[in-house]
Amino acid sequence: MVVTSRAVVIGAGIGGLAAAVGLQQAGWQVTVCERAAALEPVGAGLAVAPNGLRALDVLGAGDEIRGLAIAQEPGIRRRDGRWLARSSGRMVAARFGDPVVLLARAALMEALLSRLAGQAMRLSVQVMAVEPGGESRQALVTTTAGDLDADLVVAADGIRSGVRASLFPDPGLRYAGFTTWRLLADPLPGPVPMAESWGAGTVFGVMPLADGRVYCYAAAPAAPGTRHADELAELARLFGDWHDPIPELLRGASPQQVLHHDVEELARPLPAFHRGRVALLGDAAHPMTPNLGQGGCQALEDAAVIARLAAAGEPGAIPQILPSYTTARLPRTTDVTRRSRRVAAMATWTSPPAVAARNAMTLAIGKLMPGAALRSLAPVLGWRPPPGPTPPSS
Repeated sequence: MVVTSRAVVIGAGIGGLAAAVGLQQAGWQVTVCERAAALEPVGAGLAVAPNGLRALDVLGAGDEIRGLAIAQEPGIRRRDGRWLARSSGRMVAARFGDPVVLLARAALMEALLSRLAGQAMRLSVQVMAVEPGGESRQALVTTTAGDLDADLVVAADGIRSGVRASLFPDPGLRYAGFTTWRLLADPLPGPVPMAESWGAGTVFGVMPLADGRVYCYAAAPAAPGTRHADELAELARLFGDWHDPIPELLRGASPQQVLHHDVEELARPLPAFHRGRVALLGDAAHPMTPNLGQGGCQALEDAAVIARLAAAGEPGAIPQILPSYTTARLPRTTDVTRRSRRVAAMATWTSPPAVAARNAMTLAIGKLMPGAALRSLAPVLGWRPPPGPTPPSS
């Protein structure tokens, strides 16, 4: 008799969908519980770096996302437009074998959803409790639509994960000291240089996408919880006198396009990313600042590792397999989180002497050692998934 391995994935964000696709391709029966009534095309843009593309290769989606790459000449600018450092997308691809692909979040979601087979998705289903199970018993997921037994539970329920809080003494969230805005702006008539611009504690990123739209993100120091009646007006106040094309991009946007979130991370790393038959994934396990653009990529890595581990083991062996997931993911994500936090601290300096020193250092490194930044990112972007079978490409 063939025994079907059963998995429950909690949350249908990028990491949850990636895990569901990977588990299905490994032969598992998957149920995805999503409390929202519909998967709306929410969110703005994101970057899929070479390590994220290799994680997507595990799911057979890497080449589809590579097809959205455009020629890049990214760099760092001052608020007045002066370039501090320039680089090339070709340099990234030459060193790591792939470019950084900028795309709308909805495009990545669509690529993952198209690979999720059958009736796996259950919308308007909220998870109320999770019993993690053990070697001799399955996990039990209590939902508003009934109970689900599972050989494996993947908790991808976000930064305020209820599963994390129920399984571990939760270290709590720590405010990173700055708030962020994101939006997708309409195409402009002429070319848009790709750059991240730095002010005194403020940052504005301009990232053109393959479809002509421009992904914009901004950051500024603020008291936690600060909100404005018109977030677009606040962006115009902070950045409206910065270099072109930032003012034009803001003038062409609407308030409804702007997403505003405070940046938070765990006060300290978790002791493990698993308990019993439950694995934590993405922001549920390791929320990080956005400064390296690695939040989504690390969730994709998590999903790829879970998929490979699940494909290699029997359902009853999951409690013995999941420690390998923690071993593979906890030290790595802790390191990436710390690296991102260091970049966040430097980018949001407000002291004029510190800002001047940072800009001078960036300018000097860019001129004298143009490959230094890429070398420093090698531990992040050079990741490769554990070995396993090659999935179908479509």
